[in-house]
Amino acid sequence: MKHTYQVTGMTCAGCQYKVQHLLSGVPNVQQVEVDLQAGEATIEMSSHVNTATLQAALNEYPKYQLSEKPAEHHQPAFIEDETPKSWLQTYKPIVLIFSYIFTISLIVGYSSSGLHLHTTMRVFMAGFFLVFSFFKLLNLEGFAESYVMYDVIARKFKGWAYLYAFIELGLGLAFAMNIFPVVTNVITLIVMSVSIIGVLQTVMNKRSIQCACLGAVFNLPMSTVTIIEDGLMIAMSAAALLL
Repeated sequence: MKHTYQVTGMTCAGCQYKVQHLLSGVPNVQQVEVDLQAGEATIEMSSHVNTATLQAALNEYPKYQLSEKPAEHHQPAFIEDETPKSWLQTYKPIVLIFSYIFTISLIVGYSSSGLHLHTTMRVFMAGFFLVFSFFKLLNLEGFAESYVMYDVIARKFKGWAYLYAFIELGLGLAFAMNIFPVVTNVITLIVMSVSIIGVLQTVMNKRSIQCACLGAVFNLPMSTVTIIEDGLMIAMSAAALLL
């Protein structure tokens, strides 16, 4: 069964994903979709959950108030049919970003003597961290609110979510300037290895959570794509240390 409720108090994407996360943890709730603009939460349940129980899940944040949606007394002239997005439509921002960074990395890494793998990887990692930290810093609060939902450290220490964006920025600059390469790769290996733990837990548990990799700018679902992103950085940093 599926019901739609009104939710007040949401002001940003971070609020949207926090409400979604809290409601998803209620017993018998199978899936939650939160519409920030409409101020609504559509909840699919295996068995009926009363409104008071749903509101209780939000009590930690009093500004979020959930209530029954008033009955509509008119039929709309037409209903727009929402066609599910394809994989490419959903992940288009990441595909474009990776394509641009990868192309630039190949151009910089190539010379008359052939392709320099180490340089190519370094430029790719510089571009990756600089671009991804840029989107996080556009709305740092929104990113932090999303990141604490699944990261193993940020769930216990929210300050880590804010610090993480600046760590990515620092790593991007370090790779771009090619300074302290060993230290930079070791930090990358550790940070991304810790980060991927929460991602794996979320994907394996099939939880519906927004991926915070591009901050709160794009509404990208957590999936195997996120695992590939983190895994790629882990693999590159490890390879750079061994080369």
